[in-house]
Amino acid sequence: NNQILIQNDTAMNFYVNGSNSLKIDSAGHVTKPNQPAFHAHKNGTDQNNFATGSNTIVWSAERFDQSSDFDLTENRFTAPVTGKYFLQVQVRFENLDTAASYYILNITTSNEGYNHIIDPDYFDSDAIYYTMGFSVLADMDANDTAMIYVNQLAGTAQTDIDGNPEYTWFSGHLVC
Repeated sequence: NNQILIQNDTAMNFYVNGSNSLKIDSAGHVTKPNQPAFHAHKNGTDQNNFATGSNTIVWSAERFDQSSDFDLTENRFTAPVTGKYFLQVQVRFENLDTAASYYILNITTSNEGYNHIIDPDYFDSDAIYYTMGFSVLADMDANDTAMIYVNQLAGTAQTDIDGNPEYTWFSGHLVC
């Protein structure tokens, strides 16, 4: 049997294949150290003058990646198990072009695409800074992926993505 339960006055620990999979402390706090959870950011690296059309947001670093499911080379999260995943993104744009028809920030999973759209005509002139962000509870199967794209239709390729990790990031975790 590969499951072990260790209980004492301060905590109850559940081990599977030698790894602490669940801990309940004396106050009732439950921690699951292998639960999928990640936070990726650009680590100060701007993405400059992205082209009109669809662009993958490139991530440079991870604040954390609890079960090693985020791939910085491919800029994507891969679900290790089937479940519902809370995914959220925030991107700070610089120099939005009012001549563009729209900008779409997109979380794309293997099963579905989720979009946040703006019409830059709302601004009197090119916006120096504009932050877009949203979240979704996404249904993902094991080995499904999630990536972030931005799409600009028409206008000039002048918009940048701010690389400051306080402004531009992508995170998620398994809910159930």
